[in-house]
Amino acid sequence: MGSTSTARTMKAGQWEPKQKKVVINEIPVPAPGPHQVLVKITSASLCHTDIMAIDDPDREEPLTLGHEGVGVISQLHPSAEGKGFKVGDAIGFLYILGCCFECEGCMVHQRLCLNGKPEMQGWSEPGFFSEYAIVDYRNAIHLPKHWSLKTSSVFFCAGMTAFNAVDSCELQPGQWLGVIGAGGLGQLATQYAKAMGLNVLAIDINDKTLEVCKAQGADAIFNSRTDQEYVSKVKDLTKGGVHAAAVFSNAKIAYVNSLNIIRVGGLLMVIGLPDEPLEVSTMDLALAKYRIKSDSPGIPRRLKKAVDFSAKHNIAPEVELRKLEELDDMVNEMRAGTATKRMAVAFD
Repeated sequence: MGSTSTARTMKAGQWEPKQKKVVINEIPVPAPGPHQVLVKITSASLCHTDIMAIDDPDREEPLTLGHEGVGVISQLHPSAEGKGFKVGDAIGFLYILGCCFECEGCMVHQRLCLNGKPEMQGWSEPGFFSEYAIVDYRNAIHLPKHWSLKTSSVFFCAGMTAFNAVDSCELQPGQWLGVIGAGGLGQLATQYAKAMGLNVLAIDINDKTLEVCKAQGADAIFNSRTDQEYVSKVKDLTKGGVHAAAVFSNAKIAYVNSLNIIRVGGLLMVIGLPDEPLEVSTMDLALAKYRIKSDSPGIPRRLKKAVDFSAKHNIAPEVELRKLEELDDMVNEMRAGTATKRMAVAFD
């Protein structure tokens, strides 16, 4: 078994349900099992899904958070040798363990596996806010040589989600994409859309995040809270409404309002996850007033297209690097909505 790791314990950022906060615990370094490699984590990013994991009312035991990570392979299980990876390789990866990677369900999303017992790292399995983590090699991809090991963790879920969302809108160059929610996902989506030749307008209630989207190429930005005329302005600018609106916000009102800016026959792309179910008019759908699609980080087979496109167009996420000891502060900032960029922990 190839190995470079001699550490027996490691630091991990864990949610402690009894204390209601993130603490840094010293825990054993895990050993890779079948199909797995041990990765020395170089960076891990915070995502809204991590907040959902924290808020799980059934959680009783400490949980190592995080499902967005990159790192360097430190050890391979014998079953992972000869599969295209070796000790020292820099890799990015997805976060589902226990699936078969082959069934019809896995070809849609690994959490739908029909043969295994899929578990999400950072939710029901230890995640990536730790110095070392287990990764299934079938979830992994080599990182482009020029990619930063400190910031590229954002691509593996956030970047993948943003790319897939824009790509799945199937728009033509020159058409309009509405980016609803100008946070980390919306900022990445803006970059991807501009690289695809689309016109982009961003809508949010935070002027600071909107300015970031503007700096990344958005053709127009609108504050839906302070600009009471933004809907008419959008329709004037786009000559009837956007061809697609991708909603990256988890606010239900963002979905309600997004339907006001979509042109007839346009597309609503569902990405953000509100706590409440969405309400849509079946008559509107029957008349094809608009269409609805959704997307996600996807499956391992979709990784190469997104990574290759990102590398070719030098897609660079806006990332604020922090220390592991600041993870609880990061969680609180995300809850409060005060973060203007994606936040990531950079490990030494």
